[in-house]
Amino acid sequence: MKIISVVGARPNFIKIAPLHKAFQGYNDKVEHTICHTGQHFDEKMSKVFFDELEMPRPDFYLGVGGGTHASQTARIMMAFEEVVEQEKPELVIVPGDVNSTIACSLVASKLGIRVAHVEAGLRSFDREMPEEINRVLTDVISDFLFVTEKSGMENLKAEGIDSSKVFFTGNVMIDSLVHYMPKIDASSSVADFGLEPGNFVLATFHRPSNVDDGGSLKRLLEMLGTVAGSGGKRILFPVHPRTRNNILKFGLDGIVPGNVIMADPLGYIEFLSLVKRAALVVTDSGGIQEETTFLGVPCITVRNNTERPVTVEVGTNYLAGTDLDRVASLALEVMGGGAKKGSVPELWDGKAAERIVKVLLENS
Repeated sequence: MKIISVVGARPNFIKIAPLHKAFQGYNDKVEHTICHTGQHFDEKMSKVFFDELEMPRPDFYLGVGGGTHASQTARIMMAFEEVVEQEKPELVIVPGDVNSTIACSLVASKLGIRVAHVEAGLRSFDREMPEEINRVLTDVISDFLFVTEKSGMENLKAEGIDSSKVFFTGNVMIDSLVHYMPKIDASSSVADFGLEPGNFVLATFHRPSNVDDGGSLKRLLEMLGTVAGSGGKRILFPVHPRTRNNILKFGLDGIVPGNVIMADPLGYIEFLSLVKRAALVVTDSGGIQEETTFLGVPCITVRNNTERPVTVEVGTNYLAGTDLDRVASLALEVMGGGAKKGSVPELWDGKAAERIVKVLLENS
């Protein structure tokens, strides 16, 4: 059985790595290859991710790069179609919700090749998020839908997706986290930044709604300063390239206070070592909501919605909205000892990839 898995952005690497490892146990039955679309590409970060996640270099690299949603999606489709027509796989696996996800699933579906969507059924119910469009459309045309949390099952049922295609298998991102925990525990990243375990806040922001407007970004940076000053804890802020470009574009680099440490983007192991030892994480990311929940670390999500509601209902995540005064007061409350006790969601046990591979082999 010839299978091509698609990676396009950094989180995709983390989701495909455990699947690649699981397929290695079936080399007599499966030929698994990886296609990197190059949707997000940074030589340093890609090298770190492939080296850290012990993944082979991609079998196919499309080198698509940036651009508008339309041009990027179109270029991915054109380049991936050539790969598919040459390789003739029986299955294409697409993770997550980036443009590569919908582009490659469309190509495969129109060529009569089965599609497996890993992380299916997640919904923010906010169609202004490009990721939401990608999620909904990919689920409609997929033949296998692998779901990370119960809300995904409910969403797909409500949308009329055939239940025979839907499988509740758990979360492959947690598979990676479990697998690399010894390396995460051994990392010296906290000491490298001169921080004390349990006595710092970790912040990440990259969503256009938070960082593309000069006023919003200024208020965000000021909020971090307030939290650091009033909470008595330093903040480590690994700055996404989009965010850093906008800080410079809007002339905001001078307003970042000294107790907020701005750093370059970090590798997977280094970053998760910091997450595990932080007193609090403040973010607008999706995957970090899940990782903090598994690690039992309080997380404040600066968004008005989340496609991962189990992290709020069961886990350690707070959906704070974009009122930054509220975010700051909530952060101070959590740092003052008011954090809720979360638990690990069902099937987040490090074995999701094994379940996915089992389903695919049983239905090949």
